[in-house]
Amino acid sequence: MSHNDLSRFTMAWNYPAPMLTGVGRIRALPTSCESLGMRAPLLVTDPGLAAMPMVQSCVSACREAGLKVDIFSDIKGNPTGRNVADGVQAYREGDHDGVIAFGGGSGLDAAKAVALMARQRDDLSLWSMEDVGDNWKQADGEAIPPIVAVPTTAGTGSEVGRASVITDEEAHVKRIIFHPGMVPASVILDPELTQGMPAWLTAATGMDALSHCLEAWCSPLYHPMAEGIAVEGIRRVRDFLPRAYSHGDDLEARMHMLVASSMGATAFQRGLGGMHALAHPLGALYDAHHGTLNAILMPYVLRANERVIGEPMVRLGRYLDLRQPGIGAVIDWVLDLRERLAIPHTLADIGIDTQRAERVGRMAVADPSSGTNPIAFDAEQYAGIFTRAVEGQL
Repeated sequence: MSHNDLSRFTMAWNYPAPMLTGVGRIRALPTSCESLGMRAPLLVTDPGLAAMPMVQSCVSACREAGLKVDIFSDIKGNPTGRNVADGVQAYREGDHDGVIAFGGGSGLDAAKAVALMARQRDDLSLWSMEDVGDNWKQADGEAIPPIVAVPTTAGTGSEVGRASVITDEEAHVKRIIFHPGMVPASVILDPELTQGMPAWLTAATGMDALSHCLEAWCSPLYHPMAEGIAVEGIRRVRDFLPRAYSHGDDLEARMHMLVASSMGATAFQRGLGGMHALAHPLGALYDAHHGTLNAILMPYVLRANERVIGEPMVRLGRYLDLRQPGIGAVIDWVLDLRERLAIPHTLADIGIDTQRAERVGRMAVADPSSGTNPIAFDAEQYAGIFTRAVEGQL
């Protein structure tokens, strides 16, 4: 089989959700909706995508198939509780029976949260569904409508996740909203939908996928299957993110990055860590791009965890065929990759200073992601990592 034969990517997987992969698979969207019993889906996306031909084409195809589809796109780059509430209102007013989650992480996360809350009792608030303890049991899982997820970026992996990250604007904090029923019932991975991503977004989202895989790999929890997925996801980022960044029309690289993204979100069933524990508060406080934050924080958090992740870094270095495999080689590889992708080296480069260091430290230690960091850093230690990432002290 020719290496350039893109037809080999046309597959149907069933892990962790039913997934259709390959070039042109978006044409299966109407059928995917119908197979889940949808007759009137609400397509949730961001305002930039809503006006693009790919969305309009999907809406037209669904309507031609007899589906009553509407668009909701009032979503910020870091979606808020108000965005979700407005989406729930649109769902109810339109008498919809399912959700098409279309877009990058913001669109997918908002769409899944809309689906979660659309049919719940009125006294159940979104924030009561924060991923703490057994909060998710308050919701009626049977009431969650089916979701078809269509990612247009390769980073968050939200299309296979059981949670959404939503900003609580009043508290200035990002909250992880969780329910097992939020996993989409069908996923479409079509690399043609990611071709239009600008190079900087390809880089930032790709590094987000890498952060998921790296933090899952370093987690102290016992989950060998997630470890295997994580390490292979890292390899795919190594091999294909530079290609997707340099040649945006490389459909093979785009396909592999979509897969790496889904792999990262599958692997972090094992947990995340300090990169996300810091990125979440920084996103809430500064409204900065999540993938960019993780990309900048990555080597600083790896260095902070150095004394306990030596053995997994040696194994990772061997898998990546790095010279003298170990923590130093992995950090050097990350730094080299970031330079090739024009990722800034410090948080100061994106306009973040140290004035809120103490607050960031407190928010980081309170973030659920901190619970599976290899070292249980306290607020002062997180503030120190944050300060070093601002000042470039690696």
